[in-house]
Amino acid sequence: MKDFFKWFKSSAKMKRWLLLMLIGIVLVCYGVAKVLIAKELSFSELAKIILSFTVGFTFAVVSIICIQRRTLELLVQETDTRDLSGKEQVHSLIFNKKVYNQGPKIVVIGGGSGLNTVLRGLKNYTDNITAIVTVSNYGENITPLNDIKDSLIALSTNEDKMRNLMNTEVQISRNETTSFSNLYFNAMQQTIGDFTKSIEASSNVLNMIGKVLPVTLDKVDICAELEDGTVIESKEKIPQVVNERISKISRIYLYPTNCKVAPGVIEAINEADAIVIGPGSLYTNVIPNLLVPGVSKAIRESKAFKVYVSNIMTEFGQTDNYSLSDHIKTIIEHAGKGIVDYCIYDTGEIVPEFVRKYNKEGCELVDQDPSNVKGMGVKLIQRNLSTVENDAIRHNPDAIATAIIQLICDDLVFNDMQNNPQFLKLDSKVKETKKKLKKNNSMQYVKRKKSKDSKNRTSKFLEKYNDRVESIRKSEKKSKTKK
Repeated sequence: MKDFFKWFKSSAKMKRWLLLMLIGIVLVCYGVAKVLIAKELSFSELAKIILSFTVGFTFAVVSIICIQRRTLELLVQETDTRDLSGKEQVHSLIFNKKVYNQGPKIVVIGGGSGLNTVLRGLKNYTDNITAIVTVSNYGENITPLNDIKDSLIALSTNEDKMRNLMNTEVQISRNETTSFSNLYFNAMQQTIGDFTKSIEASSNVLNMIGKVLPVTLDKVDICAELEDGTVIESKEKIPQVVNERISKISRIYLYPTNCKVAPGVIEAINEADAIVIGPGSLYTNVIPNLLVPGVSKAIRESKAFKVYVSNIMTEFGQTDNYSLSDHIKTIIEHAGKGIVDYCIYDTGEIVPEFVRKYNKEGCELVDQDPSNVKGMGVKLIQRNLSTVENDAIRHNPDAIATAIIQLICDDLVFNDMQNNPQFLKLDSKVKETKKKLKKNNSMQYVKRKKSKDSKNRTSKFLEKYNDRVESIRKSEKKSKTKK
């Protein structure tokens, strides 16, 4: 009965058509009844009957068509919770669904919260999203994989419900519990037999937008070599050892180096209209994906837009004192020239109180030095990307998505496709989102300070540990003197 009364809610917008149908049926029945009971009909009575029947029949047909259309719209609404408002919601839902299905093919490469932020924004523009996720330290059992789980949540049509479901603890024995996500991944793998295919199948099973692929199915470890020659064989220990050794990361590598790329990854890259790298932990979430054999080569050879989304803050023990150019340079050094065409970086205003909170944890705002990027063959795109969520500085998913989709729209314009339905819908959506972003960014923030030239910059890393560096140097001199 509850489902029945849903049709009479104001939000359903069905009552008007039901009333119209009732009027139509009454008029048709009136005309038929008049014909059946009348012995003789005058011209005027006949005209009334014909008019009554015609109007009634028209009302009934129009109402049936409108009820069917509105029913389809409601069904689309139930299965697609993306932000659709105003006239768009009432009149264009079905068309929207078609546009989403035929939308641009976008590959997002990374891991952690940065990857999921991008996915959260892009799913409002297209269904054709492929998330390529960093995975390492599998152990003997391939599950659980938290990064994959989080990406599935980010691509779901209802994130809150999906998050609650995946994180629900299930009692499997008297003294043992496990999350639903663990049970789900294991069950899917046993049912389908192939882990990659089981994750792909989750798109339909979990009513997701797009798909998620692990970058490799091989057991791999993310290792780091520091400038002083120290080798770290576990990604969890990298920040700690960097801090202890007071030495920066020279390079990151995978062990074993001959790991194989997972099925579907190269195909997704080859078919992509845009490839998005980052944001996220530079050395442990972003670059490791590019080190899997075949991935970097496929990206460099792709005709898609290759976009790197820069981090807003440096990361303690990984990118201390890194500027914008340092991030880009590091990616190019590991993956080769041509891996990035565009870099989207933040020029928004940041509340000082939140920055100080990060400063206490050894993190700083990424210095913006666009002049040092010029010789790298990377075009820079400035955007207000920063937002605050739960007292943490985060990327705004809508701001990132609009910047990426704008590139695609500009390309369609360049190719004289302004009348293309896809362009019209994407362009309209981008403009609408930009208006919303302007309203949301009306808060008063303190502007960023312009960064000094990187050549004259004093290393914050060295400033922080200057005393320790000096003491180590003195102890080394003393030991040499004794010898």
